Amino acid sequence: MKASAFLYPWDVVGDPDAARRIADLGVQQVTLASAYHSTRALTPRHPRHRIVTAEHASVLYPVDEAHWAGHELRPYAAGAWAPGDAYGEAAAALAEAGLEVHSWVVLAHNSRLGAERPDTSVVNAYGDRYPWAPCIARPAVAAYLVALAAEAAVRPGSAGTELESCGWYGLAHLHAHDKIGGVGLDEAAQYLMSLCFCEVCGAGYAELGVSPEALAAAVRDALRPVWAGSVAGAAEGVPSGVAAIEKLLGAELAAVTLAWRGEVARTLQESAVAAVRSAGGPGFQVLLHADPVPYHTGANAGVDPAHILGVADGVVLPCTGGAASRMLPAFAAHAAGASVLAANFTVVSGMGGAPGSLARDAALAQSLGATELRLYHGGLASTVDLATVSSALPR
Repeated sequence: MKASAFLYPWDVVGDPDAARRIADLGVQQVTLASAYHSTRALTPRHPRHRIVTAEHASVLYPVDEAHWAGHELRPYAAGAWAPGDAYGEAAAALAEAGLEVHSWVVLAHNSRLGAERPDTSVVNAYGDRYPWAPCIARPAVAAYLVALAAEAAVRPGSAGTELESCGWYGLAHLHAHDKIGGVGLDEAAQYLMSLCFCEVCGAGYAELGVSPEALAAAVRDALRPVWAGSVAGAAEGVPSGVAAIEKLLGAELAAVTLAWRGEVARTLQESAVAAVRSAGGPGFQVLLHADPVPYHTGANAGVDPAHILGVADGVVLPCTGGAASRMLPAFAAHAAGASVLAANFTVVSGMGGAPGSLARDAALAQSLGATELRLYHGGLASTVDLATVSSALPR
């Protein structure tokens, strides 16, 4: 199977050995970040630094001012962590080493946007804003994300793209000094805490026949026992999935939220893919980081497998820790001959990955329908982890 390693431009720029080191792993492709959220990243082999702090979400290339003319929202430029055309410089070095380069574009995940423009953020049933989570139902946000997808995906030297966070973001979020784990939230409670009640979403609920005020009150009532510690989890006989949401919120209200959010997400996904295809031209590959449960939120956006495989060229699926058996069959059932089902495995031991089991995991993924591999992350992994990966990949 074709394999691709994720990288940041700062893993390559300033390190003359980086591109050849990645090529020597045995991968054929690199998935290189062109638009990324804030992060603090380790660079264990770079000759000039060990820690890179990307202070805010940004594009990692110079923006085209004409492309953004008339847009209410626009991307932020990177700081010292990715000056100039960091993406272009890294892509050129990787291509020279014989690697195919695809862009890696993070969309609906932007804490700086939420801090500077609070009106763009998801608002929960208690009125709390999630500054890391742009509300994709808001017209200005959707227009921004589609324009960002088109520009950040189709960078010079890129043969395709992978769109991350192309859908709803919710409560779950890696956050500095996080203190929200005091009450365990099961999947249904996480869903209720991820519902948005901004005025646009409120109008959407109203169009479906439900008062947004009444819906928010119902969410708060449903969650009251949760805050007292009564989440049942996955015990025998306890409903899961949509049934669990319906048990908390009631079938009618649950259906309204699922319908509204599903339609908004599908519209964004269709628009983003269409914009990228228009900018990229024939043969430009478009994949989405995805989850087969449509109401899931986050980097791997929830999608309807049958729908998304009719829109994009394929999906990238998180398969670490046994997740392959949940992720892959749901998409394999709807895949056409050319559909890409990329199984994404964390290969950084310090981040919960298991590079030593990559060969076995890849074989299982292939038996479940995977057509390609993704390795997260070529820049973050230790030298020992990379050596283990290299020995597992076929030559």
